[in-house]
Amino acid sequence: MALLPSSFPLRTLGACASSVLLLSLAPASWADDGLQLDAVNIDSSSIAPSTTEKSQTSYQAVAASVATRTEQPLLEVPASVNVVTHRVIEDRSPQSLDEAINAVSGVKQGNTLGGTQDAIIKRGFGTNRDNSIMRDGMQSVQARNFTPTTDRVEVLKGPASMLYGVQDPGGVINVVTKKPQMTQATSISGWGSSFGGGGGQLDTTGPIGDSNLAYRLIYDKQQYDYWRNFGSTDQEVIAPSLSWFGDDTTVTAAYEHMEYSVPFDRGTQINTTTGKVLDIPRSRRLDEHFNITDGRSDSFNLNAERHLNEQWTLRAGYGYSENYYNDHQSRYISANFTTGQVTRRGDATRDALQKAHTATVNALGDVQFFGLRNEILVGVDYMKNDRTLGDLFRSSNDTGFNYNDPVYGQVPQPSKVSAANSDQTDKLHTHALFVQDSLHLSDKWILQAGLRYESFTELTGKGRPFVVGADVDRSKAVPRLGLVYLIQPDWSVYGSYTESFRPNTSIASVIGDLEPEEGRAYEIGSKFQNDYLTASLAAYTITKKNVQTSATCGTETCTRLGGEARSRGIELDVSGDLNEYWSLTGSYALTDTEWTKDPILQGTPLDGVSKNTAALYLTRDFGHVGIGDLRAGFGGRYMSKWGANDGTGTEYWLPSAKVADAFVAYKMKLEHKDLTLQLNVKNLFDETYYVSSSGLGSPAIVIGEPRQVIGKATLTF
Repeated sequence: MALLPSSFPLRTLGACASSVLLLSLAPASWADDGLQLDAVNIDSSSIAPSTTEKSQTSYQAVAASVATRTEQPLLEVPASVNVVTHRVIEDRSPQSLDEAINAVSGVKQGNTLGGTQDAIIKRGFGTNRDNSIMRDGMQSVQARNFTPTTDRVEVLKGPASMLYGVQDPGGVINVVTKKPQMTQATSISGWGSSFGGGGGQLDTTGPIGDSNLAYRLIYDKQQYDYWRNFGSTDQEVIAPSLSWFGDDTTVTAAYEHMEYSVPFDRGTQINTTTGKVLDIPRSRRLDEHFNITDGRSDSFNLNAERHLNEQWTLRAGYGYSENYYNDHQSRYISANFTTGQVTRRGDATRDALQKAHTATVNALGDVQFFGLRNEILVGVDYMKNDRTLGDLFRSSNDTGFNYNDPVYGQVPQPSKVSAANSDQTDKLHTHALFVQDSLHLSDKWILQAGLRYESFTELTGKGRPFVVGADVDRSKAVPRLGLVYLIQPDWSVYGSYTESFRPNTSIASVIGDLEPEEGRAYEIGSKFQNDYLTASLAAYTITKKNVQTSATCGTETCTRLGGEARSRGIELDVSGDLNEYWSLTGSYALTDTEWTKDPILQGTPLDGVSKNTAALYLTRDFGHVGIGDLRAGFGGRYMSKWGANDGTGTEYWLPSAKVADAFVAYKMKLEHKDLTLQLNVKNLFDETYYVSSSGLGSPAIVIGEPRQVIGKATLTF
């Protein structure tokens, strides 16, 4: 217990463990001893069991749907695809989407809007609200997509507009949720954090009589202290789902409701006279206790799949997601770095609402034409993605705060509505037709070609009276081309050409015309996959023109078009089982980014991107030790220095970092139940490091979390 800090709430963890132990004594109808809660045990007409079942017990994934919208083997996909399996998530116990995928090459946390929105940079590109995050293949606008319903996470890197429409060229992330099972199983868990507080969860699933129906219900409640000098995170999730398994048809309906309250914290600041972060304790906040975002999110997905015959399968899906929030903040504007005096402004947003409706109908065929096998995907997509912000508050500047000797509570909560900034609106509507064919030219050669034709409209603006910022109505055809050569059944090489597009619009004041953004990418790579390990090596170059960026217009932020940006790199990923005892997940990425054409930024790198990143996590299964099974792991990740630009061409460099994590889990039998006790130590050596930036002028810098110890007890029956 030497690693436990004195503040670790042993009473909280003890209470969680005691509750689980008491529940183990209650009478029930138990399943077999070897039951895995999330294992799929349904007819083969459902999603491929080899993919889902292996994800539960192994670090290796053998297939993913995100890259082709079909369950195609990873070896046959001419793109870079990574899967964070359920077992990896179970062992590492991440608490956010960026933490869940931080061992994947080429991805990194972006501008999270003060820690309130998911934001992932992929191959140098991406931010919050960039349409790149999906749940079960459907567009999601939820602020926090890594929720207690998450089963695994799929990452497709490179342009994905042919498959998913309006996108940045960096890639997309698909959060796959837990589904109802035909085997009865229940788990109850509780956990505590060294930061203070913790949470508990109920997850139950099983059949409903003899009706071919299965249910799942997940309820999760979390309340834990923020690691900086004030704040807390409160989150409550309830997620019922229902599946029907027919002879040829599977239908799943899933709903999730979340209510949350999280700190709105932009982090620390750059001292522009030294070029380094402020020399103050990392726990010291520069805002106020009212810096909070309160919100709720809802999602509903309905998916149906029918096998028409041996060759054709029809799929239809509808997805709805919504995020509503109110926030308040005392916003850092500038500082006197000699005296420490800070100029801050009270800002707030009321009645912020974003809704997305997504619908798709597509057919998947595995047919023979002229003696050649064709895996055909043809379909139509529709998306309506609307975002509105109601009252925007703007208070007068205040200079009564000093970062060297802070006194909080001296400024009131913002209450002055700014008519010119209120009613911010962004409405994006798209319609698309797409077709894709994976043509097996021989036993070794696979040619994949796809084309998407999409028409889209987007209206943006703000103010009372309302002022239109942009009104775009355009169409675009986007191709995708790839070639795979299977050197051996477990080893392939590939090459691909892909494109991306998105309309450039802005709620903020616009400088000049905003032409649509377009991206092009070339990629070559190699993949290896046997029964235990999956490995991939990729080299790519992406060029993105008409890049939208920000500029300062007095006290407000304006939007302008940059010229051209480029990202090129090499990525290596390995995951799976070395033998029956050892598992690993590891990666390395060289990501070289540059503004290649721009009157201000030319020659500078893209914000927030480390040129070199690496990760390696090893896990040992010790088997039966004492009265139970012992499992433990250790690993870490490295990020080289990265830059934050102030918008005028001045680059501030943040230092490199090395962050280590460890865990130990002990699983024992209590009658016919499994009790698992797990301890995770994150940032084991308490490294001070920085993860992302936002803002212009003196960029706000988000600080990585210090050492945290999490203890968890889970009873499965």
